[in-house]
Amino acid sequence: MEYSSKNIQPDTNRFRLVKFFAYASFVILIISSFILAMVISQRATKLLMNTYENHALLIANNLNHQVFHYFNIPVRYRYGAIRLREKEQSDLMDKIVKTTIHSFNIEEVNIYDAQKGIIAYSTNKDLIGLTGRGGMGYRDALEGKHSSRLISREPAISGSWFMDFTKEKKLKTFIPFKAEPPFSYIGILGVFELTQDLTKEYESILKFRYLIFGVSFVIMFFIFLALLLVVRKAEHLLRKREQEQKLLEDQLNQAERLAVLGEMVAGVSHEIKNPLGIIRSTAEFLAENPKSDQIQKKLSNIIIDESGRLNDIVTDFLDFAKPQVPNLQDCHLEEIINRNLSFLRPELDKKGVSINNGNLNSKPFTIKADPELLYRAFLNIFLNAIQSMKDGGNIDIKVEEEKENYKVEIQDTGIGINKENLNKIFNPFFTTKEKGSGLGLAIVKKIIEGHKGDIWIESEEEVGTSVFVKLPRKR
Repeated sequence: MEYSSKNIQPDTNRFRLVKFFAYASFVILIISSFILAMVISQRATKLLMNTYENHALLIANNLNHQVFHYFNIPVRYRYGAIRLREKEQSDLMDKIVKTTIHSFNIEEVNIYDAQKGIIAYSTNKDLIGLTGRGGMGYRDALEGKHSSRLISREPAISGSWFMDFTKEKKLKTFIPFKAEPPFSYIGILGVFELTQDLTKEYESILKFRYLIFGVSFVIMFFIFLALLLVVRKAEHLLRKREQEQKLLEDQLNQAERLAVLGEMVAGVSHEIKNPLGIIRSTAEFLAENPKSDQIQKKLSNIIIDESGRLNDIVTDFLDFAKPQVPNLQDCHLEEIINRNLSFLRPELDKKGVSINNGNLNSKPFTIKADPELLYRAFLNIFLNAIQSMKDGGNIDIKVEEEKENYKVEIQDTGIGINKENLNKIFNPFFTTKEKGSGLGLAIVKKIIEGHKGDIWIESEEEVGTSVFVKLPRKR
C-alpha cells in the first residue's frame, strides 16, 4: 500500500493562486483608487468652473447694463463718439466697472473693441491697446456665444498630471457686450473678458483628490492585509495538514512493515523455541552428569546461560509480534508500580539505587487497564532506569492528576540519552546495550498505546532520564 502527498499539491497551488490574486487585487485596487480620485477631482474642477462661469455671466450681464446705460449712451450723447484714450472717458469707464465688480471675486476686466480686436479698456492699464489676446473666446463672443477657459501659471519644475504643482489657476470668461433695448438692433458692441482667481479653490480640489486617494489606499491596504492573513493562515493550516498526513503515511507504512516483520518473527521464533528448549535441557543434563569433568560442566553452563538469553530474546520477539489486546478491568496504578518495586527490591539494593515514591501512595489512582500488561511495561521502564545507573543513584516517582488522565513520571539519575538516540529510542530493534533485542521500549509503547495512553522520554546526557506515561482515568 502506498500513500503519497501528491493529492495535497493542487491545494497548495490553489493557495498560491489566491496569494497571487491578493497581490494582483491590491495593485488593481490602488490603480482603481487612483483613477477614482482623478475622476472625482476632474468632476469637481468642472463643477467649480461652471459655478464661477455662471458667477461671471451674472456679473457680466450687470456690467453690460451699467456700461451701456451709464457710459455708452451718455458719452455718445455728450461727446458724439467713444474715445477711451481720453482721460475723462477712461476715468468714467473705470469708475463704472470698478463700482460694478466691487466686492465680487473678479481679478481683472478687459473690454475688447468689436471692430479692431484691441483691448480698449482694462483694469490693468498695461494691457490697454494690445491685440490678439482674446483667441477663440473672443471670436466666439463676437458670434454671440459665451465661453470660459482655465489657464495656469506653472512653477519652474512642473509636476505630473496627478501631482499638480501649479502656482496659479485662473478662469477667463468671454461674454459678448450687447446693445440693450431700445437699441438692440445695433448688435454686439465688444467683448467682456472677466478673469477670476481660482487658485485657492483648485488647491482645495487637489487636497480633496489626495484625500480620496489616501483614504482609498489605506482601506485597500487593510483589505489586502486581511486577505493576505487569511491566505497565510490557510497555508499554515494546509502545511500542518500535510505534515499530519505525512506522519500518518509514515505510521501506516511502519505498521505495514512491522506487520510483515511480526509475522516473519513469529514464525521464526516459534521454530527456534523447540530446538532451543532441547539444547538447554541437554546442556543441563550434561552439567549435572557425574561423569562430566570440569571443562564439560563449564561449557554446559555457558550453553545454559546463552540459551536462556536467546530464549528471552525469542520471547521478546513473540511478545512484539503478537497483538497486545488488553484485558481491561478495574485496577490501581499505585499497586502495579509497588509490585514492580517489590520484585526489583533485591536488584535495587544490590545496585545501591534508592526510590522516592513521592505521592504514589497518597491515594488510590483507579484506572481501567490490564494489570499484567502494565506490570510488564513498568518493569521494563524500571529495569532501564536501574541499568543506566552504574554506581547507584535515585529514582523519583510522581503521579499527576489531569482532566481525564494520570501522568506518571519516572525520573532517574543515570547516564542519560543523547539527542540522536532519543529520536530512535522507540524504534524496534534499536538498542545501545551490548546484549539486548532492542524491543523492550517498543513493546512498552505498544502496551501503553493499547490502553489509549501515551509515552514519551526526556533526557540529558550525564544528568538523567525522565519517562512520562499518560493513562486515562476510570470514567
